[in-house]
Amino acid sequence: MAKADRGTEVTTPPELLAAPGYVARRLYQSYVALWTRLVDPVLTGPQFAVLTAVNKYPGVDQGSLAASVALDRSTMADIVRRLEDNGLIVRHTATHDGRRKLLYLTDEGERRLDEVNRRARQLDEDLMRGHSAVDRERWLREMSSLAAHWEGLLAE
Repeated sequence: MAKADRGTEVTTPPELLAAPGYVARRLYQSYVALWTRLVDPVLTGPQFAVLTAVNKYPGVDQGSLAASVALDRSTMADIVRRLEDNGLIVRHTATHDGRRKLLYLTDEGERRLDEVNRRARQLDEDLMRGHSAVDRERWLREMSSLAAHWEGLLAE
């Protein structure tokens, strides 16, 4: 809340608070700021997601992995290039299809993922502090459902 020149309190208009996109943007802005401050000022959330997915599915191709972390192919290619330049992953060309790039964590990538993952899990706890496990699970299900719905609107 802020004060206008004439002392009037300026609050968020109710129309914005009723707009899901506005509220989602506020959540995301806060999350990114907290991530940068508490988790890692260099490694981004999307880069962390790619490292996590490569760790879970070593040797998976770049295109398949993009969908699993909700990235388009061009963004995925850029993130993979940056992670490779930083020595966190390696790309190998698939034996039977030279266009497919298979991804693997390097030793440094594994170390970095472990280090950042601890802080990311702590941020998760901080974000949900004061809410029951039942509420946390319900909200995550609902937010995941909403994300899938919004992504589906893109395909229409």
